[in-house]
Amino acid sequence: MPAPKRNFQLVKTTQTEIPQPQVTDDEQLIRLWLHGRPANTVENYTRDIQQFLDFIDKPIQSLTLADLQLFSDALVEYADGSKKRKLYAVKSLIAFAHRLGYLVYDIGAPLRIPALKDTLAERILSEQELLQMLALENDARNNALLRLLYSTGIRVSEMTALTWRDLTTRNNGSQIVVFGKGGKTRTIRVSEATTEALLAQRNGLLPDDPIFRSKKGGPLHRTQVFRIVKKAAEKAGLWQKVSPHWMRHAHASHALDAGAPIHLVQATLGHASVATTGRYTHARPNQSSSDYLDV
Repeated sequence: MPAPKRNFQLVKTTQTEIPQPQVTDDEQLIRLWLHGRPANTVENYTRDIQQFLDFIDKPIQSLTLADLQLFSDALVEYADGSKKRKLYAVKSLIAFAHRLGYLVYDIGAPLRIPALKDTLAERILSEQELLQMLALENDARNNALLRLLYSTGIRVSEMTALTWRDLTTRNNGSQIVVFGKGGKTRTIRVSEATTEALLAQRNGLLPDDPIFRSKKGGPLHRTQVFRIVKKAAEKAGLWQKVSPHWMRHAHASHALDAGAPIHLVQATLGHASVATTGRYTHARPNQSSSDYLDV
């Protein structure tokens, strides 16, 4: 017996439009664009966009591709990295404005951002140079700071955010919980010598107090860390523009040279891709590339 026929009726539906945020002016647009970004990114992008708007001197809705190219040409005196960041910020803001319907066209899409020369090899200090920096730094807090930067390879923003709650002592050292880029958390082993240098700074401080404090008791600002590293490098006779990120480069390079597996260095540094680490890994709890450095 054949199955009964079913009458299907096509029902006409209307697609629900997703409401877009109502953007009324440039200031509100920039606020929405910056929302949820890390504090350092907000600080840098705010400064970059303000520089761009001051240079162009017109509302965002009146911008043309020629304006963007003119701004790009005016950045000739800046270091390649700074120029790339500024142009990326501008392109990102304009693309965001287009997605919200604030701009009819994404006029920043055709803007070319110059490729960076890979100068990583020029920014890796030797192990002897790093140890000389540590040996000549007599300030106990600053010495502990340098040790932690080098022995763990953490970023400045990650280090200044550390509190005593993030450090747990264990056999032959300790471990720190780091809140890194993209909201990712990782755990890094800290050597016994570096742990001792850190604990000597605690002096009864509470779990939520910053590990590295300013004179006012709050966390050190990243600019203070830059000054500490720069002065330590000068004491050691290093007159290049040494920054805290050089310590991170040195950690990766020296750990790999000492035989640390590349996946372990990747995990310790918090690289999203092993390809990033390969320019110079989730690790076992008792292992970190920090174990391969004698600090």
